[in-house]
Amino acid sequence: MKAQGYIEEMSDEGLGVLKAEKPIYVPYTVVGDFVRVYTTRRRFGRYIAEKFEVVEFSQLRQSPRCMHFGKCGGCLWQHIRYKEQLKLKQENFRKITGIATDIKGSPKLFGFRNSSNFIVTTQGIGFKEYARPLSIVDVKECPVFSNKTWDYLKTLKEFMKEENLKAWDLKRKRGDVHYLSVREGKSTDEVMINLIAHIKPNEKLAEAFRDYFYFADFLYWSFKADKRDDPKGEPKLIAGKPYISERIGDVVYLIHPNSFFQANSYALPLLLKAAEGFTEGEKILDLYSGVGTFGIWLAKRDFKVEGVEANPFAVEMANKNAKLNGVDAVFRLGKAEETAIGDYDTAVVDPPRKGLKETAELLAKSNVENIIYVSCNPKAFKLDYENHLKKAYQIEDALLIDMFPHTPHVEAVVKLVRKV
Repeated sequence: MKAQGYIEEMSDEGLGVLKAEKPIYVPYTVVGDFVRVYTTRRRFGRYIAEKFEVVEFSQLRQSPRCMHFGKCGGCLWQHIRYKEQLKLKQENFRKITGIATDIKGSPKLFGFRNSSNFIVTTQGIGFKEYARPLSIVDVKECPVFSNKTWDYLKTLKEFMKEENLKAWDLKRKRGDVHYLSVREGKSTDEVMINLIAHIKPNEKLAEAFRDYFYFADFLYWSFKADKRDDPKGEPKLIAGKPYISERIGDVVYLIHPNSFFQANSYALPLLLKAAEGFTEGEKILDLYSGVGTFGIWLAKRDFKVEGVEANPFAVEMANKNAKLNGVDAVFRLGKAEETAIGDYDTAVVDPPRKGLKETAELLAKSNVENIIYVSCNPKAFKLDYENHLKKAYQIEDALLIDMFPHTPHVEAVVKLVRKV
């Protein structure tokens, strides 16, 4: 399909929308751009611009910093001025949820990510192209993550060449090395390297791994038994201590390679303070508690916290974090949807992208007075609220925190109070 015209609005996913015979979704554009679309392809029932050019640039634009912008699927919005990014995120959240609220920007716009997963393939090492899961961008830099990105990737390439390790073939689903996962403690300068591979290292290979990545404080080799395309495996400590640490405000967090932690260390205090400001009472239930990100922070403010988490690594970390920080918080292994919700003043929920689902119904039938719903997926929040939580709760307040500059994503903190 061919078409031309001005981008008049942005889609929920952060694409510019060209209104033609049928809407055409144009990546890496912004409202006010005049574009010519030469070819499109259908994906998920929509027309995505494939070959196009921006003939006239919008005043909302800026020069992207990354050399891979426009091809890499990681950052869709590096070309948009940051104040405009924030406005677009507010508007998108309002359109989806009906909630108009303030937004706080990230204190840092580059170098803010504390972790990154680089896919290792026969096409190169880096990230997938936008909407092309079988096409890989062989990256040399990642400004949103680290100025050491190329050092990590260059070292990996040298190590794999020396040890004759094969990169993963996405189409044939075979190979030795699948992902390189890197974590940086932004406040501690610690580095954790985790190689996700389909082979187990013998002592000779482990020794070479230690030699090449001598600069890492924590070195893991994760054996991946399945062929799924995700950075998950069974981790084995090769060198260093088991856990990387990160300091957020007055709290120190220990993090295991298989446990989730918010990716923006600099904006995380804003998120935690927002949750703290909405918290009422004394007894707090922390569902999907992870390594205790919210629970430890609140316990440090003299709330009594009990957490539930399905990931055993994360539960172990959360209890270690509680002990490390000397707080009144206990975390246990369990599924949120199977939790017997007792007498709590506030429940903090930070579910995965799919949302609460059946857990939302469980909360609606509980006696919890307040819910603090933390989410980066406004559509999931809306479904949870409209289908379940609305029966018993009403929205009292909300705040957006930009944890993900240069992307259409935003973290929302919504306070729900039980209806009288």
